[in-house]
Amino acid sequence: MRINGCELYVQDTGRGVPVVFSHGLLWSARMYAAQINALAGRYRCIAYDHRGQGRSESPRGDILGGHGISIEQVYLDAVALLEALELGPCHFVGLSMGGFVGQRIAARRPDLLRSLVLLETAADPEPKANLPKYTALNTVARYGGLGLLAGQVMPIMFGDSFLQDPERKQLRAHWTRQLKSNRRSIYKAVNGVISRGDFSQDLSKIEVPTLIVHGAEDRAIVRERAERLHAGIAGSEFVLLPRGGHTSTVEEPELINAELERFLAAH
Repeated sequence: MRINGCELYVQDTGRGVPVVFSHGLLWSARMYAAQINALAGRYRCIAYDHRGQGRSESPRGDILGGHGISIEQVYLDAVALLEALELGPCHFVGLSMGGFVGQRIAARRPDLLRSLVLLETAADPEPKANLPKYTALNTVARYGGLGLLAGQVMPIMFGDSFLQDPERKQLRAHWTRQLKSNRRSIYKAVNGVISRGDFSQDLSKIEVPTLIVHGAEDRAIVRERAERLHAGIAGSEFVLLPRGGHTSTVEEPELINAELERFLAAH
């Protein structure tokens, strides 16, 4: 589907009140397969790949001097997608990067949302302590590909319960392959994420019902940052999962599905 001059991959499944799924950095709509399978019998589930990621196009000469896809651009894409498919008001589910997008929609275009679910995300900019490491990793990804970095990136994306479980060896191998399948142009999306601005001061504008879910094993966004997000959104609900890292929809689908079904039914 062509959105803002870029061909985006969009999957549209089921009937009913629309639920839109916005994925995390380095992944795609595939990370929501378990949630879509659980909900599509009662909801219309729309999942899409951000520009420059998954099965969506990576246009030449994107913003940030041609070396990055900003969160603002990804936000504009999401709004244009919701409008093009006439999905508003919808439930919007965003994980990490997708959560950055969801916060902006809720604050700026509340007419498009029925509710907001934020998974493993925050409102503050990337902590300065993380920038040298992430910048170095991204340089390798740009010139050599993420295949060289799987051993370093998987522990950022997944918690120990998932990484050490012998029963999920094949599932880990599958997601390692997914990680390695990223094009070298993924560096543009990474640049946009690590250079994003602080959205904390805008959280007070969010008035739609909001659920914030955080995995206890998340290394990429620590619990304190998720709790600050919760404190900044009046009336929001905070759920701390006993397990799960930065990719809880894959790691703990039963826990996530239960929270989603409960929250969506109430709103």
